Amino acid sequence: MATLRIGLTGGIASGKTAVASAFARRGVPVIDADQIARDVVAPGTAALAAVVAEFGAGIVLPDGRLDRPRLRELVFAEPERRRRLEAILHPPIRRAIEAETAAVTAPYAVIAIPLLAETGQQESVDRVLVVDCPPELQTSRLMARDRETAERAAAMLAAQAPRSARLAIADDRIDNTGSLEDLDRSVEALHRRYLSLAGDRRVRDS
Repeated sequence: MATLRIGLTGGIASGKTAVASAFARRGVPVIDADQIARDVVAPGTAALAAVVAEFGAGIVLPDGRLDRPRLRELVFAEPERRRRLEAILHPPIRRAIEAETAAVTAPYAVIAIPLLAETGQQESVDRVLVVDCPPELQTSRLMARDRETAERAAAMLAAQAPRSARLAIADDRIDNTGSLEDLDRSVEALHRRYLSLAGDRRVRDS
């Protein structure tokens, strides 16, 4: 029977990684779109060859790996370049996510997709879980965590979907403005809810 698919998303520095880790500690399979995105451009892959053909050999490090910071600089401020990159990478990333999800036998799985709202992938999951906090908190976290300037942090937030767009597609929301203990309690409540929903679904499908 089909596994319940929970799409986990949120703005940059909202706490998605902490939420995914909390689900994983409860034995929930977590499929990480960011890790898959790294895997599909590993040395020797067709996707890496396509990216190099589009953006030049200067985006490859001496050891053959993709220079992700350099590529990010190239596409960050140029929407057309970013669209060309997404056209290359999104299809293999989606296929890999689908393959990993199909192999799951647990009642439900969390699929962490940071750009879920931006790429319209909400149709590929059963429920959307948004990790939410105010933009000013995201900015302060970026400045503390990644040592970004306020201007750079603001630009990074502006490059993503607005908070309202993420919340508009949310079936569930975690408010990550409190402590890690608060966050864990929120995950526990959702874990129980998702197990119940998955059980109900399997009964209907049986």
